[in-house]
Amino acid sequence: MKRRYLIVSDDPGWHGARLERALARRGGEAVCASLAQGRLEVVPGRLPVVFPGFADRLPAGVFVRGISGGSLEQLILRLDLLHGLEALGVKVYNPPRAIELSVDKGMTSVLLNRAGIPTPPTWVTQDLAEAAAIVQEELRQGHWVVSKPLFGSQGEGVELHTHLDSLRALVPAGGVYYLQRYVGQQPAWDFRVFVVAGRAVAAMVRRGGADWRTNVAQGGRPEPAALDDSLIRLAQDSARVLLMDYAGVDIMEDAQGRRWVIEVNGIPAWKGLQSVCDLDLTQILVDDFLRRCAPAA
Repeated sequence: MKRRYLIVSDDPGWHGARLERALARRGGEAVCASLAQGRLEVVPGRLPVVFPGFADRLPAGVFVRGISGGSLEQLILRLDLLHGLEALGVKVYNPPRAIELSVDKGMTSVLLNRAGIPTPPTWVTQDLAEAAAIVQEELRQGHWVVSKPLFGSQGEGVELHTHLDSLRALVPAGGVYYLQRYVGQQPAWDFRVFVVAGRAVAAMVRRGGADWRTNVAQGGRPEPAALDDSLIRLAQDSARVLLMDYAGVDIMEDAQGRRWVIEVNGIPAWKGLQSVCDLDLTQILVDDFLRRCAPAA
C-alpha cells in the first residue's frame, strides 16, 4: 500500500501540484484537503482526527500549505487538528507550534528581539490614541511607519505612513494595531531567504511593483540573489528561534547597509523564488519532509 500524505491547503494550485508530483516520484500518494474539512471525533474505535481520504488511517505525514481565516473558534479547531495529528505521532511540516509563533507577527517580533536578531522597532496596541501617538512621534523623528494586520500574509492590508495626513488610514485589523518602523530604501526592495532543515538554500531580491510593497503577490519582481554570510546567519537563526522545519525569511537593508529581519513566514510560497533559482525547491522540501516522517507502521 502506498504511503498517503495530507497536503493542507484551501487552494492547492501550483504548489500543491508540485508537491503531489514530488511525492509521487518518491512512491507516495498525496491528498489535498482544507483544515475546514477536518474534524475531531472522540468515539471508541475511531480515529480522533479525520480528514477526507483518511477515514480509516492516519496520514503518513502532513505538509501544511495554508490555514484559512475564520472565527476564533474555527482557528482554534484548525490548529487543534494539527496538534492532534502531531500528538498521534504524525509528522506535521511545519509543526503547529512553529505556525502559531510565526503567524502572530507580534510574538515573532518579541522572540526575534529576545534572541538578539535585529528586527525593527515594533509596537502592538489596541488603543487608537496610543497608536496615533506612536506614529506621530516616529514621523517627527523622520521615520516612516508600516501598519499591518497581526495575522496576515502576501502584503494584504499593509499600509505605509509617511506623513501626518496618513494617520487617517490607520485602521485596526481585528481591533489591534501592529506598527513597525520602516527601515527599507526607496525604491523598495528586500531579500527573501528560503531555509530548509536549518539551512539557507536559496535567496532572491524582491523589488517593489506598482507600490512600495515587495511581495510577489502584490506585483513585486523577483531577481536572483547570492547568499552571503549575513543573510545565511540571519535567516537560519530566525528559523531556529521560531522552531521551523522550513521558512521564508524577509530581510530588509537600510540606507546604512544594516540588515533587519522583517518577517518570518511559516507557510511560505516559493513560486517566485523558483522562477529565479536553479535548484528544485519542491524536491528539497519533500526530501526533508519525508526524512522527518516516521516509517509506515
